[in-house]
Amino acid sequence: MPRGFVQMMESPNHTNLDPSVFFLLGIPGLEQFHLWLSLPVCCLSTATIVGNITILVVVATEPALHKPVYLFLCMLSTIDLAASFSTVPKLLAILWCGAGHISASACLAQMFFIHAFCMMESTVLLAMAFDRYVAICHPLRYATILTDTIIARIGVVAMVRGSMLMLPCPFLIKRLSFCQSHVIPHTYCEHMAVVKLACGDTRPNRVYGLTAALLVIGVDLLCIGLSYVFIAQAVLRLSSQEARSKALGTCGSHVCVILISYTPALFSFFTHRFGHHVPLHIHILLANVYLLFPPALNPIVYGVKTREIREKVVRVLQRGQGTGVKVSE
Repeated sequence: MPRGFVQMMESPNHTNLDPSVFFLLGIPGLEQFHLWLSLPVCCLSTATIVGNITILVVVATEPALHKPVYLFLCMLSTIDLAASFSTVPKLLAILWCGAGHISASACLAQMFFIHAFCMMESTVLLAMAFDRYVAICHPLRYATILTDTIIARIGVVAMVRGSMLMLPCPFLIKRLSFCQSHVIPHTYCEHMAVVKLACGDTRPNRVYGLTAALLVIGVDLLCIGLSYVFIAQAVLRLSSQEARSKALGTCGSHVCVILISYTPALFSFFTHRFGHHVPLHIHILLANVYLLFPPALNPIVYGVKTREIREKVVRVLQRGQGTGVKVSE
């Protein structure tokens, strides 16, 4: 068990803690495995940084990739990097040395940014579904509908939507009193994990958290589903099998990213709300899967399934090898 947590529990007045400090416990029940669990976290965070920076560099330096779908991919990569930087450093500090102490203001800031970035990512995934809908159902109008101005506005909407929906949560938590424990049984300042420590009436927090989640996950998944219903109808109207395969092939990467992003999110959401008999460490592991796996896998999916990105990366690597050979000569 982390040394800092043991000291807190040994203190005779551990229930009367400094109200400005919380303690992140990590993964309760798996404390002895924290060091081992840090290995996949390091691998995933490294893949997140390398993969998403590669996507950003490749798209920025290749004029042929300055298209709506790749600009949306750059938005997704930027959000994934920001979300990773707001989560991973503290997570590794907890797993490596039990450094779970975090100030109340830092905890609220981490909560805001993590959840806001997740909401922004959902908005970008919805925009990417709209991009595929226009490309397949209205190909002749694609360039006039998804202009650079529209793409920029969608990016602004994603940021504003995520920020505004999450903004009330820290203020709703600030009004609460934490009279019993400041130990958060989690690896980061998750909204409901903090709310459950409060002594007063937490119904406004619970209702608003559920409403915000439904507005994002529910509305976005519904719109994404509708877009793919229209896409399927348009594809089925195509006469040749080759044209159908090509049209569906352009959606493959996006469908994979949607499954990678929303599957752990939905599992985490439903087990947190309704899985009262699910062990706590399963809750926390699912929450961390939701935060760590999609940012690491998204660039891999697009890098493997998108020919233009794959070819550009191969050219850069070959150029680097050629330069290395010349230097050695």
